[in-house]
Amino acid sequence: MFRFEEPLYLYALFLVPLLAALHLYTNYIRRKRLRKFGDPKLLADLMPDVSKYRPDVKFWLLLTAFSLMVFVLARPQFGTKVETEKRKGIEAIIAMDISNSMLAQDVKPSRLDKSKMLVSNMVNHMQDDKVGLIVYAGEAFTQLPITSDYVSAQMFLESISPEMIHTQGTDIKRAIELAMKSFTPDQGVGKAIFLITDGEDNEGGAVEAAEAAAEKGMNVYVLGVGSPNGAPIPTADGGYITDNTGETVISHLNEDMCREIAKAGKGSYIYVDNSSSAQEALSQQLEKLEKADLESKIYSEYDEQFQAVAILALLCLILEICILGRRNPLLKGIRLFGNKEK
Repeated sequence: MFRFEEPLYLYALFLVPLLAALHLYTNYIRRKRLRKFGDPKLLADLMPDVSKYRPDVKFWLLLTAFSLMVFVLARPQFGTKVETEKRKGIEAIIAMDISNSMLAQDVKPSRLDKSKMLVSNMVNHMQDDKVGLIVYAGEAFTQLPITSDYVSAQMFLESISPEMIHTQGTDIKRAIELAMKSFTPDQGVGKAIFLITDGEDNEGGAVEAAEAAAEKGMNVYVLGVGSPNGAPIPTADGGYITDNTGETVISHLNEDMCREIAKAGKGSYIYVDNSSSAQEALSQQLEKLEKADLESKIYSEYDEQFQAVAILALLCLILEICILGRRNPLLKGIRLFGNKEK
């Protein structure tokens, strides 16, 4: 495995194209000014010691040396020793509804934001577990494959929004089916699908999908977000979504559907409102899941590889010093002597 121990230094590479552009621009200005003095061929004859290409070669050597030194500072390393760690944990796939109805604000700050806060807190309390993230609306896709990298999980969680899926609607069946395929093949570990939704299933088949998951040892827990009384769905312009007749659409939490899916999936239903009760109930359900040994391969030793890069940078600097900005006068004398002999 290759990595940089100090990757922040790599930001200095952004200077490379800027320096190259500045060099090309100054060359252009210099040649433009020289043309004002006379014909370029005549000027070349008047300045026989001036090399046209050597200053450019010297610059590119210096720029290459600078780039290589940045890599040296970043400390490139290769992983040389792989260890397999065994930890006791569970596997959890979180399937989050991101349809427009999740923007309703009967739960503050919104159904979607409340859901993200719940999941974020859940991930924060994980230690030796694995977590994956699926988002769905009219279709479903994997946002984060199952992993023990909680930092990545938090990062991907923050980026979730309804704009990620253009096909609107709520296809819970497709989300459960995708979640079933997202677990590792490890046996004996507690595997759970946490389905976050307002229960407005537009496609059907969710109960059957939950039953299929339960038969394979994957419990389905449903977190119902919203209020049974419902709330309008805000739009970007400050209004609300309306139907074909111009009436404001009211989105209701379908608790009956949520309970039915949870029962079929041999999990439980958790009602999410503005209190902290849902977070406590979620923690309790996680504790009930059977923990088993999960294997994680990690690189425990790394070899520094900056030496070879430093040698290349040094060679570039030596070449830059050896190349004179003007033509070598000794070589010029040899050429003249050779012409006289002829």
